[in-house]
Amino acid sequence: MYVWIWRHIPGGIPGKLLGSLVLLVAAVALLFFVIFPRVEKKLPFNDVTINQGGTHASASPSPTG
Repeated sequence: MYVWIWRHIPGGIPGKLLGSLVLLVAAVALLFFVIFPRVEKKLPFNDVTINQGGTHASASPSPTG
C-alpha cells in the first residue's frame, strides 16, 4: 500500500516527501477532529470507580511527619 502511494505522489524525492507529510498531517487531523470525537462516547474511560473501604489498612496513604 505504501509503495502504491509513493508511486502515485507527483514530483521527485522532495515532492514525494512533502506529499507524504501532507498525507500524514491530513490523516492525523481526520482522526483527531472526526473519528476520535465520535468514538469517545463509546469508550469507558470516564467510568472510573474508586473503592473507599479497601481490605488492607496500608492501602490508604498516611501522612509522615
